[in-house]
Amino acid sequence: MDQLWVNRAATSEAAVTRRHLRRLWGLPGTQLGVVVWPATRRDRRFGTWHYWWQAHLLDCLVDAQQRDPQPERRTRINRQVRTHRLRNNFRWTNNYYDDMAWLALALERAARIAGVERHRALPKLADQFVNAWVPEDGGGIPWRKQDQFFNAPANGPAGIFLARYGDRLKRAEQMGDWIDQTLIDPETHLVFDGIKAGSLVRAQYTYCQGVVLGLETELAARTGAEVRARHAARVHRLVAAVKEHMAPSGVLKGSGGGDGGLFAGITARYLALVATVLPGDSADDAVARDTARDIVLSSARSAWDYRQTVDGLPLFGASWDRDAELPTGGGQEAQFVGGAVNASETAERDLSVQLSGWMLMEAACNVTAVTVGRAA
Repeated sequence: MDQLWVNRAATSEAAVTRRHLRRLWGLPGTQLGVVVWPATRRDRRFGTWHYWWQAHLLDCLVDAQQRDPQPERRTRINRQVRTHRLRNNFRWTNNYYDDMAWLALALERAARIAGVERHRALPKLADQFVNAWVPEDGGGIPWRKQDQFFNAPANGPAGIFLARYGDRLKRAEQMGDWIDQTLIDPETHLVFDGIKAGSLVRAQYTYCQGVVLGLETELAARTGAEVRARHAARVHRLVAAVKEHMAPSGVLKGSGGGDGGLFAGITARYLALVATVLPGDSADDAVARDTARDIVLSSARSAWDYRQTVDGLPLFGASWDRDAELPTGGGQEAQFVGGAVNASETAERDLSVQLSGWMLMEAACNVTAVTVGRAA
């Protein structure tokens, strides 16, 4: 790995650890991420906790363990997993399939990379996704239970997990095919958000592109030659579309705070997967890998250049191409409304924004590690 990016990832981890990680209700052996910084007393007591943000915190801790294995961090990973279930009323599941997919991805990686296993959790979560598949209703799997909104943010991460876990590759292929047939914009080749009652929800978010890149890359890496070519071609097309429409200056667009704070970081994670995992020796394969790598590194350089520094540690902006704003303890905090978390008055206050920056730095480590390996 390039030592520059290793150092930047390590300081990003230290920033989140110092500002956000706290015991749950003062209980020993527990840990979650406080959802804002600076935090109020209610925040520190985890009156709100945001299930899917905690899943990404776990995923970032696993990234760090992959970069620099440490017994202390493995303990943190174990605490994060244990406390997630505790705060979720001793359950792994909730009513949102996208939330559960993010947790499933993080738990699978925690087991595979960090050796932190929860043997009952993964089968339980996998069954949620398999049993939610309803092509007769227009899906796909829905966004949440008892809902008719079938979207990329649920099907993408659930498909990535099913491609990686057990013998469910065929269902992951079906999910990739459903997205390709249903949600691709014929003009831009970007991924639409979803479909509801047969009508397209035409919003195009960065993380929708990211999860589809992740799913199609996993499928290209895990299927036979004939099928692989179809999935690789979708990766080629979508990487080019992201470059043109989502990162026209080379830097991924921001989506504010709240849930949107995670969007660009997720996209960077799966662009890094394209750069490091997409198989094939064709010119199109090489262009897709190189383009994905370039977007990750250009975004990481910009996010680092525009960061603020507080007590020697980075604080990232909600948009990686402009100065980060220092948050204060006042103003409106992120609120859960209608199934989503909106932004704090200062987006940089939100844990989601800081996790996204950390995720980006880990992605930069990964793509430079492969570059160094190939050169050697």
